[in-house]
Amino acid sequence: MSKPLTDRSAETERVRSVQDKTAPRYDRQMNFFDRVLFTDGREWACSQATGEVLEIAVGTGRNLEHYPTGTKLKGIELSEQMLSIARQRAAELEIDADLRQGDAQALDFPDQSFDTVIITLALCTIPDDRAAVREAYRVLRPGGWLVFFEHVRSPRLPVRAVQRLLEPLSVRFEADHLLRDPLDYLANEGFEIEGVTRLKWGIVERVVARKPNFSEQPD
Repeated sequence: MSKPLTDRSAETERVRSVQDKTAPRYDRQMNFFDRVLFTDGREWACSQATGEVLEIAVGTGRNLEHYPTGTKLKGIELSEQMLSIARQRAAELEIDADLRQGDAQALDFPDQSFDTVIITLALCTIPDDRAAVREAYRVLRPGGWLVFFEHVRSPRLPVRAVQRLLEPLSVRFEADHLLRDPLDYLANEGFEIEGVTRLKWGIVERVVARKPNFSEQPD
């Protein structure tokens, strides 16, 4: 169930503020986590991109260098401070990408605009993650792909117990939810789940899902 709009709006502004403050040190923090926990997750996700691509919550642009050459890429980011770093990174890499400020919970794109939607380490932070997935479904063309990797709640009880202990502090100070798992609702939002891989004690999840192309179904 999605959050009431008043609650969502207030939390969205809080998340924006947290991310603006985090932006200058974000890359330093993520260097460690990308190396130790997420390994080649960004490369994996971006390698799945085909056609016209939307990246939701582009952050500081850490994924940009991993997209196939010539990818037609648009990206949205809530935090203006994060987005500024991403634009600078795109310029340094000489990557032609349309990076703009936007809210994943209410995308400013028409229906059926993209062939692939990429989300990396963002559904853990977006206030209404289910609304973001619903928006991804809306802007995907029939037969289009949703590709994401996230840190999620572990199926292993000892690990999940630690996550549960850390969750209040993580949400309060980093706006980062440790106990979410998009697989809880992905199928109910209309996606066909094509592949799931769990890594690192089940904390890291890689998912490929597809928006059905009803024209392909037999009469």
